[in-house]
Amino acid sequence: MKLIVHGRNVEITDFMRDYVEKKIGRLDRYLPTLTEARVEISEQATRSNNQRHVVQVTLYDQHGTILRGEERDAEIFPAVDTVVDKMHRQIVRYKGKRKDRYQRYQVDGNWGETPPIDLEEEEEDDEGTEVVRTKRFVMSPMNMEEAIEQMQLLGHTFFVYYDADNGNVNVVYRRQDGNYGLIIPELA
Repeated sequence: MKLIVHGRNVEITDFMRDYVEKKIGRLDRYLPTLTEARVEISEQATRSNNQRHVVQVTLYDQHGTILRGEERDAEIFPAVDTVVDKMHRQIVRYKGKRKDRYQRYQVDGNWGETPPIDLEEEEEDDEGTEVVRTKRFVMSPMNMEEAIEQMQLLGHTFFVYYDADNGNVNVVYRRQDGNYGLIIPELA
């Protein structure tokens, strides 16, 4: 597993990097299909000193799944410990869903592999006042249930995906009532 540790407003010391590598390296035991882990440690000016340090961990696995967790604390090391625990719970939940889906597809006889999602670097636009960040990524075909699962794992309220059934780019989103909505764009 490739590990990238990045600091924003924080200098990453060797001790800090070793600590993060040790903690994040444990996650590889629970999900051996992990290909990359990105850890961003930042310090933010907040009213509460208890939430000054932010540790965000993003895990990529070879099946194209992205798991993300963020934790805030007064100190960096407890934040790292807490986010690793949070990521462990996400991995357990993800593996349970994969196992259930595998067994369901195996019974139906419709089992198929989806190609992994490769994320390119995100680009930030400093010149414009309206567009503050542009993200580019390669979409792999998936069905609506997989898109909802991916959205839940990321902790987002919407997810853009390429629908394998109809060949369109669709958007699935979480409604305020807790249900999900689907946007299917059509050209005029």
